[in-house]
Amino acid sequence: MLSRSITQLQATALVVGIIIGASIFVQPSVITGTVPSVAAVYAVWVVSGVLTLFGALIAAELASAYPKSGGVYVFLKESFSPVVGFLWGWAMFWTMHTGIIAVIAMVFARYAAFFVPVGDIGIKLIAIGAVLALSGINYLGVAAGSVVQTTLTIAKVAAVVAIIVVAFVIGPAVPPAVPPTSAIPAAPLTANIFALALVAGLFAFGGWHMVTYAAEETEDPERTIPQALLIGVIVVTVCYMALNAAYFHVLSPRAIATSSRVAADAADAVLGTGGAAMMSAVVVVSTFGALNGVILAGPRVYLSMARDGLLFAWAGEIHPEYKTPFRAIMLQAVWASALVATGTYRDLFTRVVYTEWIFFALMAIGLVRLRSRANYKPVYRVWGYPYVPVIFTVSSAYIVVNQIASKPEDSVIGLMMVLAGLPVYWLARPEHGKTGERVSGP
Repeated sequence: MLSRSITQLQATALVVGIIIGASIFVQPSVITGTVPSVAAVYAVWVVSGVLTLFGALIAAELASAYPKSGGVYVFLKESFSPVVGFLWGWAMFWTMHTGIIAVIAMVFARYAAFFVPVGDIGIKLIAIGAVLALSGINYLGVAAGSVVQTTLTIAKVAAVVAIIVVAFVIGPAVPPAVPPTSAIPAAPLTANIFALALVAGLFAFGGWHMVTYAAEETEDPERTIPQALLIGVIVVTVCYMALNAAYFHVLSPRAIATSSRVAADAADAVLGTGGAAMMSAVVVVSTFGALNGVILAGPRVYLSMARDGLLFAWAGEIHPEYKTPFRAIMLQAVWASALVATGTYRDLFTRVVYTEWIFFALMAIGLVRLRSRANYKPVYRVWGYPYVPVIFTVSSAYIVVNQIASKPEDSVIGLMMVLAGLPVYWLARPEHGKTGERVSGP
């Protein structure tokens, strides 16, 4: 049996810690360079936060109805069919989730190299070492992983608050910008331009759904997970809005729009040459915390798939002492490390990450389908139904269509990689009996 040891605070820290990674230290430049005014920049962040909140509320209701390990995998399986859930898990393991682990680990390693200069091979070794070390911590128990997660999340939020305070207290204020800030100054704000910026904003909010993966290890998950999602997304939105305000306080809109390291540039504007070291330290802590959360969450999906007979039975084994899906943790660590070592995560991740939004749209549609079933009895119900799931579905669909239209070749390749799981499903699906979790030693 899994151990229920994730508290309300730890679940909320998981939401905040996974979402706040490295994107908020980069994405503001993308958004500011896309829309033509500061007001539009803030609008993008607000709408991104609201849409993320809508997705979180949908996941919260589904998690309160199905408080099982696996989260989105379970929701898709219950609302549609096992094959839809399997394709989510398939894409997660081979590209989406392990790809995220590889990406975050590499960002962590590059910023860590600021303090310990190493070459390309050294950076990869640091990244792999981080993946293996955090996997080892989570192997030893979800309680240990949750404590690390909570500690790092508190540290990163404190660092974000410190950046904001320092920027406003001692940072030199720049004069208000009169000219437009986008790459095409004369371009008016259109729905298409706003939507392009919105995609960048939503990317910075990625990972909000992962807390649902560990429902069976969460205390009173029917109530804890909805509260963690609600509080966590609101905290992140406030942090993001305040950070952007800090950036605009010490840098001109044009400087932000053309920066490749906006957070570091903001720190340099306030602290001079010491800014780079401070921001490198903040990014190291932030990415390490996000990496721990992603590593903690993923194996719970593979555990659930193994229980259903859709993955090797040994992947569903629970450690007799540590009460963790230890084999699934090891499997994830090995493949993520291989992606880092070979560098293949770049193409895999960028081609497949957009397909995540196909599944998010299906998750929202699945909520509507489940509402019509007599045996569907969630503890928490989404407010604003059916508008919230409808708006979220349309938004998710737009992200997918926009990606396909802008990069058709990569998009088709990514979709085919996901659909490649179909023949595997038909071969792997259990024909007889039921596969349950097994308890075994290492």
